[in-house]
Amino acid sequence: MPPCTTPNTTELVMIMDVESILHMKEGLGETSYSQNSSLQKKSTEAMKHFIIDSALAAYAFKTPEIFTIADLGCSSGINSLYLAEEIIKAIHERSRQLERLAPEFLVFLNDLPTNDFNAMFLSFPEFNMKFKAGIELQGGSAPSVYLAGIPGSFYSRLFPGNSLDFIYSCYSLHWLSQVPLGLLDSDCKPINKGNMYISNTSPPAVSLAYFKQFQKDFSLFLKSRSVELHFEGRIVILMLGRRTEDHSDKCTTVLWELLDQSLEIMVSQEIIDEEKVDAYNVPFYAPSAKEIKDEVHREGSFVIDCIQAYELSTSTGDPKEDARIISMAIRAIQESMISHHFGEAIIDTLFQIYSGLLSEFMVKEEIKSSHLLVILRKSC
Repeated sequence: MPPCTTPNTTELVMIMDVESILHMKEGLGETSYSQNSSLQKKSTEAMKHFIIDSALAAYAFKTPEIFTIADLGCSSGINSLYLAEEIIKAIHERSRQLERLAPEFLVFLNDLPTNDFNAMFLSFPEFNMKFKAGIELQGGSAPSVYLAGIPGSFYSRLFPGNSLDFIYSCYSLHWLSQVPLGLLDSDCKPINKGNMYISNTSPPAVSLAYFKQFQKDFSLFLKSRSVELHFEGRIVILMLGRRTEDHSDKCTTVLWELLDQSLEIMVSQEIIDEEKVDAYNVPFYAPSAKEIKDEVHREGSFVIDCIQAYELSTSTGDPKEDARIISMAIRAIQESMISHHFGEAIIDTLFQIYSGLLSEFMVKEEIKSSHLLVILRKSC
């Protein structure tokens, strides 16, 4: 039998269509990302001072008349304009302290074309009104803020050369451009059976396939941004990552493994087919700090000003409520891809099972998520 060089139909669909399939749950309803992104907001708030300080440093280098900001992977909902507002306020205040005229601000909001940009644009007039009123209450004159949506993958060029002062990306860069190749054996059968991501039962070839895809994607990200960013401009990245070099680090894999178990229960109940489960893999990768460092050094355009791993607890003290919050968050993120692969009919049942498994787990053990903060400065 010749080696399997062509992915089966299911894997081909997942590889080819990630850009058009992957998006956070749109709208403002109960299951929307807008209503279920409090965990991301919690982490962003914890790291906000790093982001603002980096933006201030980028501004101080050239004090431009127009300060350009790009949010890569902006999604929609309560978090979309939060950091942009905080950055603008901080730079406006720094300008006032230096007795300089505050710059105008151009904010680019980027995500994949299927993102709910409409919800974001509809919220902008209210955002702008409240923002200006807040500054004017303090006796200042509010700067002009211009907003633009930029649909497209950040694993390619998005902006003209030397057009950006500051870039931030929160909880987007752990999503790959595609499901990795190399997840099939020589007979074209899935090698990661029962797992949608890397687990401690995955063969080594699975970890290698995911790692290679991360290397390719992150290299493209850095090369693209190095062209678009001004000299001494900054990039701040918040993303899910690993504390260790072990790809099956529990902080990274536990939520995926519980979702795997939920699907296994549905197989046992004959709601879905086992083959369909075995063929489902997510385009996700949580890198280690070392893996990030290696790719930055290899690309060569950036200096690492800061890179640190940190953990966040998801606990509120009520395991049942914690399970509900996490389950709804994972649903808002994964629903588009799960619906595409398995059909919409399974979604409610799947996440009822998932919430129950989460609750059982969290009675016994607290779930902590592992995160990376990366601050890069363009050096050439």
